[in-house]
Amino acid sequence: MNLDRLLAPRTKNIKSSAIRELLKVGTQPGMISFGGGLPAPESFPVEIIPELTEKVLEKYGPKAFQYDRTEGFIPLREALSEYCRKRGIPADSEHVFITSGSQGFLDSIGKIFIGKGDRIAVEAPTYLGALQAFNAYEPEYIQMNTDDDGVLVSSVESVLKKHDIKFIYLIPNFQNPSGRTIPLERRRAIAEIIEAHDALLIEDDPYGELRYRGEHVPPIKSFAPDHVVYSSTFSKIFAPGLRVGFFIAPEAISKWLILAKQGVDLHSSTISQALAAEFLQGGFLDRQLEKIVRLYKPRLEAMLGALANDFSDGFKWSQPDGGMFLWFEGPEGIDMEKVYFKAVENGVAYVPGKFFFTDPGDGIETIRLNFTNIDEGTIERGIRILAKVMRHEIRT
Repeated sequence: MNLDRLLAPRTKNIKSSAIRELLKVGTQPGMISFGGGLPAPESFPVEIIPELTEKVLEKYGPKAFQYDRTEGFIPLREALSEYCRKRGIPADSEHVFITSGSQGFLDSIGKIFIGKGDRIAVEAPTYLGALQAFNAYEPEYIQMNTDDDGVLVSSVESVLKKHDIKFIYLIPNFQNPSGRTIPLERRRAIAEIIEAHDALLIEDDPYGELRYRGEHVPPIKSFAPDHVVYSSTFSKIFAPGLRVGFFIAPEAISKWLILAKQGVDLHSSTISQALAAEFLQGGFLDRQLEKIVRLYKPRLEAMLGALANDFSDGFKWSQPDGGMFLWFEGPEGIDMEKVYFKAVENGVAYVPGKFFFTDPGDGIETIRLNFTNIDEGTIERGIRILAKVMRHEIRT
């Protein structure tokens, strides 16, 4: 069979993740990998799963295994309503909707908003998974400039003035890949701009609870509720394998996102949603977050300390207050994709930063480093090896 004649033209935009292919190399035995975006397995609350499961079976019985409504399991939506109010987003349970992780949400956003050639505004750099979700719908990306505090307000305004933008996509908290967080006053300014331009913002917030220092910053949606779709997930605070996420959106947008979801999976896993509901209602979240912070904070500090010890002038890196990632920049002209293969030969893997930009040629000298899935001693050893490899590359 000649499959090429059957495939839809848009499939040319659906490609294997370059990062996934690189990370295959980085999973060799003995490899120190700073590349993956994985939570640490020891962060998962395995010890409470039997208790949660027993509560779910007692409360819901066979209902926990039955088909359910597309909008989501009602007890979970009720629990999330209270959770979101505490985080600065007033939302009744009927305005909270469940997704199959954040990725399912992002694909639905692409499906209902993006037509071929439509312009989408993204940070430079931005989350590769969002680009993969959007690419099938053939958009044109407009990059917005960033600094150490995330996207620039002037760049947001400039992009909206110069281009017909379908939506803006941002990760305001501990951004993947940069680890940057948009400060409060900048969030207020962005909210004012999108309201003034009647623009739509997709606020993706998978890392907001992973704060190790500093104070919580209210979501942008709290300042512009009618112009923001807010999305988050249980993947980083409970378990990614459950595939439970959620969103809060203006009513007209929610309707279309639910219709899109109906065509894909009818509804998210009922048993996963029931477990997540008990996780919130039973007061387990606060204890779980304390556990995660105790685990991840020393790992971030170990990486920052190792970078300060082993790298000198010409290199710089972000100083995240939480999340899972750190952004590293080398001297101008160094090709971090080429360095990657030298690093792997020496037993260390990372993600070249170029893959997080939509404009070819950007980010050549950057890399993303993950610190959550490796212990402190291994982090220090890996950074030491990485510094040796990069110094050698610069000299040659």
